Amino acid sequence: MRDFPSCFGESGVQVADASCSSLGVSKASQNLVTCIYKCKLLGKSYLININWSKNLMGQCLSIEIEDLYHNCLCKVDVKPSLFTKRKGSKCLDVYSCKFEVFWDLSLAKFGSGPEPLEGYYIAVVCMKEMVLVIGDLRKEAFKKTGSVPSLSSAILISKREHIFGKKVYGTRAQFTDNGQIHDVKIECDTSGSHEACLVVRIDTKTVMQVKNLRWKFRGNYTILVDGLPVEVFWDVHNWLFGQSLGNAVFMFQTCLSAEKLWTSQPLSDPLLLSWSSSESFRESKLPGPGFSLFLYAWKNE
Repeated sequence: MRDFPSCFGESGVQVADASCSSLGVSKASQNLVTCIYKCKLLGKSYLININWSKNLMGQCLSIEIEDLYHNCLCKVDVKPSLFTKRKGSKCLDVYSCKFEVFWDLSLAKFGSGPEPLEGYYIAVVCMKEMVLVIGDLRKEAFKKTGSVPSLSSAILISKREHIFGKKVYGTRAQFTDNGQIHDVKIECDTSGSHEACLVVRIDTKTVMQVKNLRWKFRGNYTILVDGLPVEVFWDVHNWLFGQSLGNAVFMFQTCLSAEKLWTSQPLSDPLLLSWSSSESFRESKLPGPGFSLFLYAWKNE
């Protein structure tokens, strides 16, 4: 989505107010999770966006197919309504290519967020090949669609999520295809007179710590997850100096060289970060497959 990179400047990490603030000012717009998958069919590359949102009526699902320039080619909306089926399918034509979208949320179980926890599937089929299938009911999806696994299966390249808390903000993330799902926790206490400190934990292990946060409210640092370098960008300016309803922005990005890890991590104390603006967001986008997790952290009132 266009809003993703615009939240980060070319010379460092910063929030673009006009773009990021439009992502969520009200509670309704903050209850949003977006996953972006990339696939290639018949020589063309496509982006498949799975949008989960939540309002007073319940959970909503939106499935969009875009080109690489983020032009929407087609869209399917599944809205909460007494008259809306929680399972169904729809045929879509994209550049003379026939896509079929199937979904079944009839047994879906939801937590506090808009994204289901289990009991569902979403499938995108092209020419009887399963381009994308998400959810835990994969067998049911293949049986329903009568499709076979595709050699060009879609790859998750980005996820955007709004998370809430007072001092601790948590989510779950899978940084590599078929990799382990990790618990990600961001801890930060900006109340009181003591100096604010930012801590990031992966599966309870501390992987990053930023002290003197009022001087280091924006920055980037590289950690290891599953043996893979992951660069963490943060911007907590709104927490420290902005309005009470402001959010902090975090990005976890894979697709970095292993060499960068050793040059960016201090040998004396790996947990104490030094402020550095020498690495730009643009320079960190190295070639190769990668994944980006964007987290918009909101403080509960």
